[in-house]
Amino acid sequence: MSTHPHIAIVGATGAVGREMLLCLEERNFPLSKLTLLASARSAGKTINFREEQLTVQELTSKSFDGIDIALFSAGGSIAEKFAPHAANANCLVIDNSSAFRLDPDVPLVVPEINREAAKHHPRNIIANPNCSTIITLMGLAPLHQAFTITGIIASTYQAVSGSGAQGIAELEQQTNALLNHSPIETSVYPHQILHNVIPHVDTFQESGYTKEEQKMLHEGRKILSLPDLKVTCTCVRVPVMRSHSISATAIFKNTPDLQTARKAITQSPGVELVDDPTSALYPTPLDTTGKDNCLVGRIRHDQVLENSLTLWIVGDQVRKGAALNAVQIAECLANPS
Repeated sequence: MSTHPHIAIVGATGAVGREMLLCLEERNFPLSKLTLLASARSAGKTINFREEQLTVQELTSKSFDGIDIALFSAGGSIAEKFAPHAANANCLVIDNSSAFRLDPDVPLVVPEINREAAKHHPRNIIANPNCSTIITLMGLAPLHQAFTITGIIASTYQAVSGSGAQGIAELEQQTNALLNHSPIETSVYPHQILHNVIPHVDTFQESGYTKEEQKMLHEGRKILSLPDLKVTCTCVRVPVMRSHSISATAIFKNTPDLQTARKAITQSPGVELVDDPTSALYPTPLDTTGKDNCLVGRIRHDQVLENSLTLWIVGDQVRKGAALNAVQIAECLANPS
């Protein structure tokens, strides 16, 4: 892999694709060339990058010749169709969809947690985890290193931007309708999201859990290399524009203490401790929007379960939960030391 690779972004005109562009620019990623790929509908548009106007090209099976790394952010069906073409062209795919996450030959990587996994990619594909999984584990992985985690009980509070541009538009439209005394319409969500919370993210399974809730179980086991990890999760959509929040109780093999827990968070890359409730200092979505780091606060001993801590974790799901994590994986490949 070249230290100055030719990078492509698949889905460059979407919200995460544009955030990938921003991350590459802000982090001064050492690329030799950038190619922007999208659907035929978006081909021909121009996007500014490093004071240069780049033209979006139509994504085809022949798009990957000469490209070293392709950052995919175009959904599972597009990834399933085009990622194998990229891999066959000796282009390494970093995919943001759920298409390959549980494939045993595809590493699932959060660089601050399991960077080494990115080095072994027999299918030429690396998967980006689910946004809620990334944010949750950014807060819990340091505690796992200190006390050895055995179980997680979590509730997520997920922003409408997790549904893409349509989710943002629906919240904005419902807000405007309320202010103008107009009927409130719903299309993205099964219920009004304005002034409401909806315990329904993704489709329900026979177990009663949704696919989104099961992702934290299966992806958490893979990222932490804990095949017996127990996880129960409830995912909730809230009327927040951007950044997800997670209330998590972590059960440990060893007895946790608060001083060690706070020190572990403070010393870990990509997370910050914001934990002084008496001064109303704790993470909120607005604190992380547009920011790289996840914030952790409200750390306390759980009053029900032994060997447990309860905490509050917040992160920008478009940034660290998607675009930034993919760019960080690319950085691991371009600079493996």
